[in-house]
This record gives sequence, structure tokens and C-alpha cells, in this order.
Amino acid sequence: MFKKIKPYIISVVIALAVGGLSALVTMQNMNMFDDINMPPLSPPAILFPIVWCILYILMGISMANVYVYRKRNLKAEKDSLKLYSLNLIFNFAWSIFFFNFRIFWFSFIWLVALWIIILLMIIKFCKVSKWAGLLQIPYLLWVTFAGYLNLSIALIN
Repeated sequence: MFKKIKPYIISVVIALAVGGLSALVTMQNMNMFDDINMPPLSPPAILFPIVWCILYILMGISMANVYVYRKRNLKAEKDSLKLYSLNLIFNFAWSIFFFNFRIFWFSFIWLVALWIIILLMIIKFCKVSKWAGLLQIPYLLWVTFAGYLNLSIALIN
């Protein structure tokens, strides 16, 4: 039993660790929202950690699913792992650019690149496991919304 769920546990822990480290590195700068104008449709601050926690769990489950079904398409699995790793790096770095350095325009461009990486990741994941690809869609939608917020903050500040 543990052998079957082990890849899922490891993958979810890695994704949550990246998210946790990102929160730790940027936590001192979360008060920036007191200093800037916020766009319409800005959700309450409490929503962000809840949504991100769910998204990191879905990301981890999705990647583990690719790993479990990798025998179906080994090349797609390798490409998926590379894209997933790049995704985690871009995701982590965006928080630093946006919250710590407050370079909103650069952060938006970075987020567009992240959005493209997620889309490519969905396509590759679907080649290994359709379920794995579908689990990434909420992440893509949230990053789309984050793009709206990032662009709006860049425009009004």
C-alpha cells in the first residue's frame, strides 16, 4: 500500500515545500498591500494561502500521476518533469520579484512566461495521463487571475 502512495506523498511534500519556502522568503513583505492601490476583484488576503495550498497539493498529485504512469510515454515523462521543475522555479521566483523587489512590470512578464510553462506542462502531462493534465487546470486559471491582479497593480501603482 505505502509503495503505491509513496510517489504521491513525496511529490506533494516537494510542491508544498516550494510553496512554504516561497511564503517564508516573502512573508516580511506581505504588508506591501497596505502601501499600494489594489485593483477591483482583489480577493481578501486570507484566500491566497488557502488557494495556494490546494494548488500545490494538486500540482504534487499531478506530477506523481505522471511518474506512476511514465511507462506509457517515457519521453513525455522526462519532458514533463523538466517543465514541472521549471514551473516550480518560475513560481518561486515570481513571489520574490513581486513581493520583495516590487518590480511589478517585470513580475507580470515573468508570470506570462509561467503561464506558458503551465500550459505546456498540461499538454505534456496529458500525453502521459489525462488526469494529470486536468489537475493542472485550476493552477492555470489561478495564474491567469494572478496575471490580472499583477498587471492591474502595475498599471495603477
